[in-house]
Amino acid sequence: MRVNSGAGPDTGWSFTNDARRVQIVAAAIETVAELGYAKASFAQIAKRAKISSVRLISYHFADKADLFQALVDTVQEQARTAIQPQVRAHHEPAAMLAAYIEANLAFLAEHPVEVRALVDVLANARREDGGPLVGTAGFDTPVALLVQHLRDGQRSGAFRSFDAEAMATAIRASIDAAANRLAAGDDFDPLAYGRELVTLFDLATRNGGTA
Repeated sequence: MRVNSGAGPDTGWSFTNDARRVQIVAAAIETVAELGYAKASFAQIAKRAKISSVRLISYHFADKADLFQALVDTVQEQARTAIQPQVRAHHEPAAMLAAYIEANLAFLAEHPVEVRALVDVLANARREDGGPLVGTAGFDTPVALLVQHLRDGQRSGAFRSFDAEAMATAIRASIDAAANRLAAGDDFDPLAYGRELVTLFDLATRNGGTA
């Protein structure tokens, strides 16, 4: 994203276009959450964005893949911005792991519309050849980060000996299962679910505990 610090027409143009892109992405999130990816046409998105023509969407985004990649990137960046400070507020491995789990579930609870849109796009947005329309290559891989954290905890003696990749995959899968349940409209308490996960993975990872 280009940001200009000086005055003049170029500054106004950049900020106006950035604001319009944000508006369109927000409308795309609402549209997918309400109608599903398959019915999220540019016309429906333009209606929710309160813009006069779908051509304005095409002006700001090269194609459907570009728009929905921006949707995925936006929600993932929102999640990362919400979660990382809560994890970094702790220094002891078990507390950091608990904060990671609880912050993930809190984000799901507080952003159900964004979660539904993200899950739907990642599950259903496909190119003509069947490949995914969007990707997450621009973001840190959650499982890889968890693996590193778990291994650091093992080296410090806070965590017992176990297969860090298997444990990280289990943690991430448990969090993703909650996102899928919310996206499907299940009636459950994400925060209570998160507390149960904290207890489960504390017992599974702690040095001297039982798995």
